[in-house]
Amino acid sequence: MDISRHPVALVTGGSRGIGAAAALALAERGYDVAITYRNKTARANEVAGEIAKLGIRSLAIQGDITLQADRERIFAELGAWSGRLDTLILNASGGLERDLLATEPDYPMHINRDAQIALVDAALPFMPAGSSIVFVTSHWAHLYGQIVDIPVYAPVAASKHAGEQALRARQKELADRGIRLIVVTGDLVEGTITPKLLDRAMPGLAAYRRNMVGQLPTAGDMGEAIAAAVTDNALASGSTIVVGGSLESLPRPE
Repeated sequence: MDISRHPVALVTGGSRGIGAAAALALAERGYDVAITYRNKTARANEVAGEIAKLGIRSLAIQGDITLQADRERIFAELGAWSGRLDTLILNASGGLERDLLATEPDYPMHINRDAQIALVDAALPFMPAGSSIVFVTSHWAHLYGQIVDIPVYAPVAASKHAGEQALRARQKELADRGIRLIVVTGDLVEGTITPKLLDRAMPGLAAYRRNMVGQLPTAGDMGEAIAAAVTDNALASGSTIVVGGSLESLPRPE
């Protein structure tokens, strides 16, 4: 076991997009960073290499967070690598994958709620008092049931909302351990896969949001917001950080 002098972060889905940006932003703030990825080994190793260039330890761990055996292996590798975890970034999500939905209709709930809770359960034995858990979500998921849905995204929004609520229900338990829960919610994020998929189903959606709120956030903006929240010791548990357009800018049902 290698015990580092640096704080340690685990970022799920850290091989691209918001996860990769958050991993790099944390590394720039002095965190040793482990990332998980499902199947893009070369891309994950590239992110880990960028972290290592900063003089920070990095680790890329392959695994499907919806599978118990993979979760157990992820934390076994993490434990052997560091022995502790100061920050857990729950970034990996899904629910728009046609191949998975064809065989597993409940996949959105499995990955966006059940797997998130299971990851927290697996992480808690490694997390000392003063640690943080960050749940990364979208405005449409954070406000699910209060705003007009994007039909193709509704199963993802519903399941991510359920995941957030399940985590918030455990906030006292986490607080008793000295662990903060922070939620970071983002607008459509430029350059990531989700707005591309949504724009195919609803052409003009991204342009509509740009017209509504101006410039949309990038993955880098989200990563910086996540890292800033983690390192802001004054930020109370249960806080919600909004990135991009305000929540009030989203249309409500008539």
